[in-house]
Amino acid sequence: MLLGTVIDGANVGWGGAAADARVADRETVQRMAEGDPEALALVYDRHIRSVFGLAMRIMQDQGHAEDVVQEVFSQAWAQATRYDATRGSVAAWLLTMARTQAIDKLRSQRAKPDSAPLPRENAVVDLPDPAVGAEHHVLTAESATQLRAALTELPVPQRIAIELAYFEGLTQTQIAGRLEQPLGTVKTRIRTGLLKLREALQP
Repeated sequence: MLLGTVIDGANVGWGGAAADARVADRETVQRMAEGDPEALALVYDRHIRSVFGLAMRIMQDQGHAEDVVQEVFSQAWAQATRYDATRGSVAAWLLTMARTQAIDKLRSQRAKPDSAPLPRENAVVDLPDPAVGAEHHVLTAESATQLRAALTELPVPQRIAIELAYFEGLTQTQIAGRLEQPLGTVKTRIRTGLLKLREALQP
């Protein structure tokens, strides 16, 4: 399942500004597909902050995150002709690439026998339990490893929403704006995903 399902109804409940931004993004990617380098610069300027933010949250290293950003926009340039607006917004398309590139880079680093432990290996991750509201479960390094494995098993719409919330630190309202999706849908994705994660992490 692709991220397009996350944005099914992207224009529902949103004002003209959000719709105009999405249309502008689509037109800009079309210009990229036609070989216009200025269009790539526009997409970069519009989305660099969110792409770098997600890469940094996953990589926990500025240099590696910058490498991911470079790879994402290079990939976007090379694959602009394959972008399908019916399957998701440009923002979601770029964030999906950023997540994939970052995870691939982490796996590559882990595969090196002489590599130092990755920053996220000893990270402590706080995820709120949707069933109890304000209470939190603190995940140790071992649990964090289990969490990352469980995240990969989630449907893409739930996984992206959770990563934006807990790896990039966005509020649900900000996530809805970032993905151009109704707030209620974002809340449902996050709640459902967290319930699945909690079940997967239970001993």
